[in-house]
Amino acid sequence: MDNNTAIALSSLVVKQRAMDIVAGNLANMSTPGYRAERPVFADWLQSEANTSSPRGERTLAFVQDRATWRDRAEGTLTHTGNPLDLALSGNGYFSVQTPAGVRLTRAGRFTLQANGTIADESGNPLLDVTGQKLTVPAGDTNLTIAGDGTLSTRESGQIGKIGVVAPKDLNRMTAEGSRLFRADVATAPVATPKLVQGAVEDSNVAPIAELTRMLTVQREFEFTTQYVEAEGSRHQTAIDKIAAPLA
Repeated sequence: MDNNTAIALSSLVVKQRAMDIVAGNLANMSTPGYRAERPVFADWLQSEANTSSPRGERTLAFVQDRATWRDRAEGTLTHTGNPLDLALSGNGYFSVQTPAGVRLTRAGRFTLQANGTIADESGNPLLDVTGQKLTVPAGDTNLTIAGDGTLSTRESGQIGKIGVVAPKDLNRMTAEGSRLFRADVATAPVATPKLVQGAVEDSNVAPIAELTRMLTVQREFEFTTQYVEAEGSRHQTAIDKIAAPLA
């Protein structure tokens, strides 16, 4: 395989990765609290020594998939009227207790479990400011959640406060699925959280922009594929012409 084809194939690999990321974003455009994923590609340089044209050393630039990052722009709020649908305006994440440990989320669609705990759609209990599970006393009704996270009921009054935290380094978070994040550094309580009861934060994926990205990546993939195929045909033609006198 010559260098031109190898470079083109490296480009095809990252374009396939870009297509997978865009497809994942589109699949989660209705997932509450979802953060769009973006790829980071870069040149991978390889030096060729002892080349005669051009004189001296020549550098080949391949394409490599370096990383992905999450767009932290806030999604719009949709008001549902459900008292346990919660949205965060501004900085911070809810904490939930999962079988793998504490995880962070912006997906604030919670429900009241039979045992009195408040849990997310996967059954992971919501945690309070002390890191404990929030529990609503049996028989309590009319849950009210203030903007600072204070949880109250008509019968018992104030029963707890929802914890809203933020990692000390927002770049040290690892996505687990479409709703949860694992903080790889310590977290700290948000001083002035802003909760909105009866609403959920939508995904921050912009469908039209994402479809435009998909079409762009698809066209680039097709053009590069055509180039690789043309190079393959050119090589085969050259081989056939060289081998013909020997037949």
